[in-house]
Amino acid sequence: WSQVVSEAEKIVGYTTSFKSLRCLLSDELSNVAMQVRKLMGTKHPLLDTARNFMDDSRNNLQMQGLIVLLISKAAGPSTEELSFQHNMVSGIYSSQRSLAKITELIHRAFLVHRDIVNISELKSCDGPLKDMQTGNKMAVLSGDFLLANACSGLGQLQNSKVLELISSAICDLVQGIYYENSKSPEESCLTDDISISTWKEQVFLSHSALLAKSCQAAMELAKHSSEIQDMAFQYGKHVSMSHKLHSDLQPFVKESSSDTMAFSLNSAPAVLHQEFLGREAWIKQIREVNYCLEFPSFAISIKAGKGVTSAIELCRCHGNSALAALESFPPSEARAALANIVYAVTRFP
Repeated sequence: WSQVVSEAEKIVGYTTSFKSLRCLLSDELSNVAMQVRKLMGTKHPLLDTARNFMDDSRNNLQMQGLIVLLISKAAGPSTEELSFQHNMVSGIYSSQRSLAKITELIHRAFLVHRDIVNISELKSCDGPLKDMQTGNKMAVLSGDFLLANACSGLGQLQNSKVLELISSAICDLVQGIYYENSKSPEESCLTDDISISTWKEQVFLSHSALLAKSCQAAMELAKHSSEIQDMAFQYGKHVSMSHKLHSDLQPFVKESSSDTMAFSLNSAPAVLHQEFLGREAWIKQIREVNYCLEFPSFAISIKAGKGVTSAIELCRCHGNSALAALESFPPSEARAALANIVYAVTRFP
């Protein structure tokens, strides 16, 4: 994955170093990081998010903007935009680079907002209440700050369709996060009786809508046809779904059996396992293992069923849909890099 990202970044004109990424995101993240220093020594989750902004060892945070730049270069200029090719750098319009920055800022704003802690659920081991309240204020204000910068940049693009697309993506994100956080701890322990189709709808809202609509918006900025815009949307949607499935599968496909990772009962393998097992048997199985977020025995029982293999198949299915969408773009190193991203997130041990 790291090699795929590194090679892709060279194609669009910036490297993997954080200094180069800061050039794309201006000083917004450094301003947030400076404020978050006040949380040093506390257990507020915003601190870890800020550290990941500065040192993203898995390169996951850079994916959104990088894909927008890659698909912009893969599509190239449309015939209507031939007179404006002097505005292109490394085959990408300056407005498309601005869109990549906006997409990253929105993505990171919502990552920060997700760190708001429910004060009523805190335990004594979570740290002093005052620290958590301070962290929540910072999460709200820092997320709003990033989102405000993104919206300001969005207005400067002066394109009503792009404004509509990205605004609707923000609405989708809010709705998706609302679904994720609408259950009480007692309810979320057993999870809703949801189907994989419902899971897909929720994941699209909270994870895929922003990338899909940003890819479409990048095509709109270059005045590409509605067909190309739709293919860009489909690529962004399906590669993002594959990425989420790949992430959900990691606790179940780690090569080392001693490597136990926390996983959510709302992850794709668990939801599929519940579908195959049946609701009553699922609840009984959870109660038998005295469910908590980290336990090898329950992970083993899910791996023994059909949930994991079905999630792998679903991940590859979305990957194939993303590759099919790429067929509408001319062969190029940018298209090859987009395909390599798909291969990276659909490969399992």
